[in-house]
Amino acid sequence: MYKKIMIPVDLAHTEKLEKALTTAADLSKQYGIPVCYTAVTATAPGSVAHTPEEFAQKLEAFAQSESEKLGLHSAESHTIVDPDPVADLSKKLIMAAHDNGCDLVVMASHIPGVREHVFESNAGKLALHADVSVFIVR
Repeated sequence: MYKKIMIPVDLAHTEKLEKALTTAADLSKQYGIPVCYTAVTATAPGSVAHTPEEFAQKLEAFAQSESEKLGLHSAESHTIVDPDPVADLSKKLIMAAHDNGCDLVVMASHIPGVREHVFESNAGKLALHADVSVFIVR
């Protein structure tokens, strides 16, 4: 099976992640796979946190809360700091998967719309370019 599951998290929109979080937790519990909640933040203040350090603390708290709520035995968090997270997101997530030994990414998607006819979705771009398995949950 898989060695570790990476779960990309957008702390500004956690309410939209429920199905992906539950799916990843189910896989983790069923096969005894540890999980790594991963998020990318900018170097500048944002809506979630004023500093990358504050963001990392919030991600760690989120990971611990989800781990307890979903009954996971092994969960960690990994914060990526990048000057332009929007432009670098998929590249940074692929690097994080490698750096943390994750060979499966379980991530939330969104309902496609007109925008996707011009721009790739984050999940689609990651699935296209990653050399690890990517499970996109809509």
